[in-house]
Amino acid sequence: MSSDDSSHVPEKRDRREAVREKAQLVQAQQSRARAIRRGALATGIVAVVAVAAVVVTWVVGSAVSKPMLTPANSTHDGFAVTAVTGVAATAGLSGLGDPTPTPTPVAEEPTPDPTETQRGAVDIRVYVDYLSPQSRDFQVANAQQLASWVDQDAATLTYYPVAMLTSKSNGTKYSLRAASAAACVASFSRDSFFAFNHALLTQQPTVDSDGLDDKALADLAIASGAESPKTVRSCIQDETYATWAKGATERALKGLPDTDGAALTGAPMVLVNGKTYVGALDDAAEFAQFVLTIASDDYYVTPSPTPSTTP
Repeated sequence: MSSDDSSHVPEKRDRREAVREKAQLVQAQQSRARAIRRGALATGIVAVVAVAAVVVTWVVGSAVSKPMLTPANSTHDGFAVTAVTGVAATAGLSGLGDPTPTPTPVAEEPTPDPTETQRGAVDIRVYVDYLSPQSRDFQVANAQQLASWVDQDAATLTYYPVAMLTSKSNGTKYSLRAASAAACVASFSRDSFFAFNHALLTQQPTVDSDGLDDKALADLAIASGAESPKTVRSCIQDETYATWAKGATERALKGLPDTDGAALTGAPMVLVNGKTYVGALDDAAEFAQFVLTIASDDYYVTPSPTPSTTP
């Protein structure tokens, strides 16, 4: 009799099916694990990108929303002198000698004196860099007669702080910081601006030196009679108007207001009724004569009102 092994076939088939099902189950588990890892990686990338976007948005938004502060009491980036008190006491103005005498006018055609204001005050504008030796020379030579003309309402005097020599102070940017300090005093202690402006020039550091630090600038402002000393000190030491000073210099280099296309070419640059003074900066008599000549020209160009007839 022959033997029959067909009874073992279903058992083998069952084992193969079980192995196949187990393999399929393992493959499915591995597929799910890979999908989970891919999902987690994608989520992580999205999260990183989102965080980066938030950071960039915050930085850019902060930069855009931070305004450039403009100093108070300025007109076309200049500060008009409203008071000349305290200058002699803080900056040694009394040591400059007597005021320059008024030049003698021609007898046939009298020249109006700046102290006479029949036609209005003469407009004097000075673009000044506080590290410029020439700016110091002009201030030392002319401060006393400028103060006298302003005190007598014979002239309006406006200073325009610029920072053309910012790179000439061993990297401390003294010229820029001093201009910012002047803007602080003009904004918060307007009547002491002339005294501080004078002190900055007469106590000027040398070119290519570090210059005064912000604390020393604040000390000088307070010694010049600045009101609200805490506010002025904070403004100076924070360099609040440094960005404005840089912009004001760039604007002046492109063109000056109320002139026939003139632009800033150096410091100081002195304008009298819109006309540039090209004489000696350290010669008070020459500058006084220039002012008188400009005043005379404008005096005689402007027509006089016709006097009414008295019955």
